[in-house]
Amino acid sequence: MTARPIGKRQYQALAAFRYELRRYLRQSEEMTRRHGITPLQYQLLLHVKGFPGREHASVTELAERLQAKHHGVVALITRSEAAGLVQRRVSDADGRVVHVHLTPKGEQKLARLADLHRRELLQLQGRFFVPNADDLQGE
Repeated sequence: MTARPIGKRQYQALAAFRYELRRYLRQSEEMTRRHGITPLQYQLLLHVKGFPGREHASVTELAERLQAKHHGVVALITRSEAAGLVQRRVSDADGRVVHVHLTPKGEQKLARLADLHRRELLQLQGRFFVPNADDLQGE
């Protein structure tokens, strides 16, 4: 398969998508900081609560969801635990596995921030998509 040359319309479509994505992420970063947590802590809380099928996640699962190194996620969990947002529990099924659960404080922070993020996404409806996806196909 031969790569097609990228034309002006493709560059514009890629740039428009990255612009809207970055705007949303910047607003998210500001929003989380105004509520006293870091953007990474918000993402951690969101991935714990939003993990499919249960209300907790392992460190390994969180590292995958956050696209981060295991040791970095352990440090993030340690900071979040010190802030009273999460709690670690050893798995009953496998003592080598640590599950991360939200605390009531973490639940409360997440509920408020998730609602604000949901509202922000709803406002982006019609703008936050792959703009002119057909244009990405090539000339």
